[in-house]
Amino acid sequence: MKNEKLTILIIFSLLCLAWGSTWGVIRLGLESLTPFISVGLRFTLASIFILIIMKFRNVQIQTDKVSLWLYFIMCFGSFVIPFGLVYWAEQFVPSGLSSVLFAVYPFFVVVFSYLAIPSEVIGFYRIFGIVFAFAGILTIFYDGLNLDVASYMWGMSAIVLSGIMQAGNAVTLKKYGYYLHPLSMNFIPMIVAGISLVIIGLLVEDTSKLVFDPKAYFTIIYLAAIGTVLTFTSYYWLLKRVSVILLSLIAFITPIIALIIGWIFFEEKLSDRVLFGSILVLLGLLIANFSSFKKLLGYKFVSSGSESI
Repeated sequence: MKNEKLTILIIFSLLCLAWGSTWGVIRLGLESLTPFISVGLRFTLASIFILIIMKFRNVQIQTDKVSLWLYFIMCFGSFVIPFGLVYWAEQFVPSGLSSVLFAVYPFFVVVFSYLAIPSEVIGFYRIFGIVFAFAGILTIFYDGLNLDVASYMWGMSAIVLSGIMQAGNAVTLKKYGYYLHPLSMNFIPMIVAGISLVIIGLLVEDTSKLVFDPKAYFTIIYLAAIGTVLTFTSYYWLLKRVSVILLSLIAFITPIIALIIGWIFFEEKLSDRVLFGSILVLLGLLIANFSSFKKLLGYKFVSSGSESI
């Protein structure tokens, strides 16, 4: 039991670090590749990695009716449409603004959880903590919000829609997909999504702009291995053990991770406002998940599919 609690904390932290690095890598990859081709190659390569792991670990693909239905929802509700929207939008919308817009994700997880999963406890403190953390995100990226909104309207709408769809997908998996193996849960949707996005890219994008240079290969491999296989497998493993609302708050943590990575590796400056906003985010997370952190640190711990931290 104690080992599992520690494992949850470690995997949660790694997930935040990995996802925090992906926004910048996506933008880097778009300097060489078109959006749909880039994300399609990412998912196709990731599915190959997952298949190899499944063969090595002797994990079977689950093919019952509920699993097939969930595969379909994940393929289009979590991969094809949301990621297609984000990759397309990142051509126009600054990364800071993108982070703020995608932070609608936790709010809609709360709404969908309230409607679909009565066992998910929301409460005043959780809602207050989420609002507090969102205020921190707004503080961090305040400069990036001083824009001509009309110029980014379509891109902004695409990112918000992506966040809403991801929220609905997360709640659906929490409610119905608790019995699926994390690898099996990923493979079918990802291979279908990858091939579909590559085909869409070939049909609608200007392929003459594709440049397969070291930058392109690096971003595809990194986003496939770290930004997809590691993150989504870890996410679905955690989804069986942790509140979906708690997991959704990763959307508040990843922008801070991205800023720290920029500060360490690219000598980007962290202003006082950024530090203050980061403190607001962390305080908001503590407020929203005080009871969950108590459980992780030694109080009552539940690991069934219907109830969780």
